[in-house]
Amino acid sequence: MRCWLLGFMVAASAACAEPPKSSIRPVTRPALVAAILPSAAPEAIARGSAALAHPRKRPEGLIAKADRAVAASIMPEVIVRPRLRPMERMTLASPALKGKKTAAPKQSLRGSVCGDPAIRGEDLAPIGSPTRGCGIAEPVKVSSIAAVSFDQPATLDCPTAKALKTWITKGLKPAFGRRKVVALQIFGSYSCRSRNNVRGAKISEHGRGKAIDIAGFIFADGKTWTVRQDYNKSIRKAQKAACGPFGTTLGPGSDGYHEDHLHFDTASYRNGGYCH
Repeated sequence: MRCWLLGFMVAASAACAEPPKSSIRPVTRPALVAAILPSAAPEAIARGSAALAHPRKRPEGLIAKADRAVAASIMPEVIVRPRLRPMERMTLASPALKGKKTAAPKQSLRGSVCGDPAIRGEDLAPIGSPTRGCGIAEPVKVSSIAAVSFDQPATLDCPTAKALKTWITKGLKPAFGRRKVVALQIFGSYSCRSRNNVRGAKISEHGRGKAIDIAGFIFADGKTWTVRQDYNKSIRKAQKAACGPFGTTLGPGSDGYHEDHLHFDTASYRNGGYCH
């Protein structure tokens, strides 16, 4: 028995070791289909072969979705945002401002005259006159200066308006101390006439827009001081402070013509100002 089994195993091993007579190749799919479905028509087999050779395209949306899914599985989504460059803040501590003075905010020139926002009023057309020596080439009508209003507008030239501003800010206000002056009583400004209205006298500085007369002072508490009735220490101090900004300052006791008002003008003299 053992001999018979041994002989059978030797014969089987020799049969397995014998090489095949032809190479084994995969059967083409149409042939495979024919082999499986021998009853199928040749046209159907051809269509099946073409379908296998050229499969239908998947919709673009599905492809994109699949691609995104694959990409997400490989690498996490990275959101790229543009880098915003912060603007430099200019502060007082900034090196760019060290050693430099910061300019104060500019006030609007609308409603002002003479290029000064503190002098409020309007520009006028040139004032001419048949009387020699009268007129103003560039007149202005001033309604207030440095927050001190006029009870009636004053027609002046700009040098006189600017001198009046200097007096109001550096002379008038300090002279009255805590008593805040809010308005001036204007006694006269431009007027083509002779000095002190005396016939035959020279043309007054009023006739050139270079003079102003002030009769009184109105305060924030509603009280009023006039030159005629209240010519006190504060008014005299204010009058004295006008000597410098103005070439001429006159008041009570000067010449008998200015007992009820202060006269200031910007006339120039060789020997300095005329202050009485």
